[in-house]
Amino acid sequence: MVVTKEITLETQGNCDVHNITSSVSRTVRSSGLQAGIVTVFCPGATGGVMTMEYEAGLLADLRQVLDEIVPPDRGYLHGVRAGDDNGHSHLRAALVGSSLTIPVAGGKLILGAWQQILFLDFDTRPRSRRLIVQIMGE
Repeated sequence: MVVTKEITLETQGNCDVHNITSSVSRTVRSSGLQAGIVTVFCPGATGGVMTMEYEAGLLADLRQVLDEIVPPDRGYLHGVRAGDDNGHSHLRAALVGSSLTIPVAGGKLILGAWQQILFLDFDTRPRSRRLIVQIMGE
């Protein structure tokens, strides 16, 4: 069986991070599926989905590393061609990835002790985001 649901978020942009673990867990429970996989997908070019511990120091470290790898103030050709200020947002999303798949057993997500599911909004402005949660199994 396949069950597809949505999670909506209001985000602030500029590497706004949301812990969506509880929302994904509720979605899996409400599906009634006991075993399988769940995929969380962001249908957007400037958002990312990952697992990491949701801890303030680690989130600050992540933002710092992303600023070092893909600085927001560098001149990106995307800005020249498209007239946007979010070239770095697209590149960060490409590095993090737009989806994540997690195993499900006993109707629960199989995550490590400190693993949470995070959504990262890399765009340069507040957004209303839609995440697709698809659960496949039995």
